[in-house]
Amino acid sequence: MKNLDYQQIDPQALATPTPTPPPRPLPEHKPRRARRKWEVFPGKNRFCCDGRVIVARQCGVLPLTLGLIVLTSGLFFIFDCPFLVEHLTGCIPVIGGVLFVFVIISLLQTSFTDPGILPRATPEEAADIEKQIDNPTGSSSSYRPPPRTKEVVINQQVVKLKYCFTCKIFRPPRTSHCSLCDNCVERFDHHCPWVGNCVGKRNYRFFYTFIVSLSFLTAFIFGCVTTHLALRSQGGNGLVFALQASPASALELVVCFFSVWSILGLSGFHTYLVATNLTTNEDIKGSWSGKSGNEDVGNPYSYNSITKNCCSVLCGPMPPSLIDRRGFVPSDDSVQTSPVEIELSAAKNDTNMEKDCLDFALSCAG
Repeated sequence: MKNLDYQQIDPQALATPTPTPPPRPLPEHKPRRARRKWEVFPGKNRFCCDGRVIVARQCGVLPLTLGLIVLTSGLFFIFDCPFLVEHLTGCIPVIGGVLFVFVIISLLQTSFTDPGILPRATPEEAADIEKQIDNPTGSSSSYRPPPRTKEVVINQQVVKLKYCFTCKIFRPPRTSHCSLCDNCVERFDHHCPWVGNCVGKRNYRFFYTFIVSLSFLTAFIFGCVTTHLALRSQGGNGLVFALQASPASALELVVCFFSVWSILGLSGFHTYLVATNLTTNEDIKGSWSGKSGNEDVGNPYSYNSITKNCCSVLCGPMPPSLIDRRGFVPSDDSVQTSPVEIELSAAKNDTNMEKDCLDFALSCAG
């Protein structure tokens, strides 16, 4: 029988496993920029100055309105005011300047102010409303009522609330959906292309100030230009000489003549609406005037006083904007482990495995 020599194996002489190389640095993943709500706004609007300014998407007539006002007023201050100051009084350019500032400020406020847009329902809210409509009494019947309306009582008068299929909400009283802006607007009056925006609860006072001040400015310029031409044509010079001496006055006269009547009529119409606490939309539809066939229906929003109606429409507190267009969009991404964390965890597991193998070899040698 052969003698077998056994030699103790030095554990240190064992081939150690190849150390795992350190994890390669991965390219840094920059966090995705948080988006503001105006960037994902579903309506047909344009936003400027990081969401601070809102206008309708179809606002091409607004520059025309602004250009006509600035051009006509500029010609008046350059060609008519010097002559009138010399022959009449120096108050003319002051009065014209004050009216011009009022017109421009009120126009920009009307155009760049949220008219009272209502936010659309979230998917959860829309699903809950649909469930209420499909099963209003909680029964298991599959009957679906065709009219999607609700009824509320305002000043002892029943008012119907219609369901908006676009915004997935029941419109509050006096709210209507603008087809051009694709939004539900509170106390919707009308969509005005001349100002490039809807006119509603939050900017109606600015719109009314704009048309009234524009009426005064147009009538003032028309009267001053007529006086200017009349003074120049005195002494047997005639109107032709006056127009040759100041050709810009002829252009001002034409613009003001064809616009003053429509602007004055519009101002008078909206003065009537303010005094009766109506909107253009309600007046056209005849909601409270008997045009819709309801002879006994009165305006439930009127205070039965011209003064109170005017104060309510024009002097009430400014309601806040409800769309929060400069707020941040909440992130819906679930919390996931980053690739760097996964690779570091794998490297840690490899190190623990090497340590376990070495401990096992030492135990066998002992």
